[in-house]
Amino acid sequence: MSDDLIHDSSAGPERLLEIMRRLRDPETGCPWDIEQSFASIAPYTIEEAYEVADAIERQAWGELEGELGDLLLQVVYHAEIGAEAGHFDFHSVARAISDKMVARHPHVFGSESREKTADQQTRDWEAAKAAERAAKAETRTLDGVARGLPALTRALKLQKRLARVGFDWGEAAPVLDKIAEEIAELEEARSQSADATEAEFGDLLFVIVNLARHWGVDPEAALRRTNAKVERRFSWIEDRLAEAGRTPAESDLAEMDALWDAAKAAERRA
Repeated sequence: MSDDLIHDSSAGPERLLEIMRRLRDPETGCPWDIEQSFASIAPYTIEEAYEVADAIERQAWGELEGELGDLLLQVVYHAEIGAEAGHFDFHSVARAISDKMVARHPHVFGSESREKTADQQTRDWEAAKAAERAAKAETRTLDGVARGLPALTRALKLQKRLARVGFDWGEAAPVLDKIAEEIAELEEARSQSADATEAEFGDLLFVIVNLARHWGVDPEAALRRTNAKVERRFSWIEDRLAEAGRTPAESDLAEMDALWDAAKAAERRA
């Protein structure tokens, strides 16, 4: 077995495919890689997708190439496992997505006019997806919404599907009323059981996602933004405490709360 392709740094995807085949070779491959399955690799696939999103959010363009490579490796990994099982391979995966993109863009690759708005294209895209779901016998409104999505993102997708069939409030005002109702139910559930509390907390989050949708806010992006803000401001607090020769454990809530306000003020001045 020649190593020429493996060590050819000028080679393209075929090099990566060969590397994966060699890693998975039952006789000469890596024991860890040989043991992996679709299920065991799936969490890494999700993690790598988030690392791509994180690099983009931070505008870390120097890191993005590497993160995209890590994500591509996940696709190659699943494709090799699929090939070994006789389900599909990398080339059939690439062919399937190419066929889908051509079919969904008749205004670019076909005879339809390009004179359409982005909103119209979005509606056409959704209609094409609905037809594909119907062809797969996914006839129920909520069929096909991936269960592995982050909970906030999946809630948003479920609500969009429901809105298409009219199961939706027409404006945000009743959603705000529903939030108040859910908060009251959550407070009542706390006196019952942990299970009841969890259920009601989930209901509250679902309605908050609904409010975000009505206001045109992506709840997942909003929460990521807040997470980043908390990290940034608390790092600022730690830096100020370090300048005084102390750590957060040697501070107290009142001091750190005051430093938090100072961090907010510093951000506004920046």
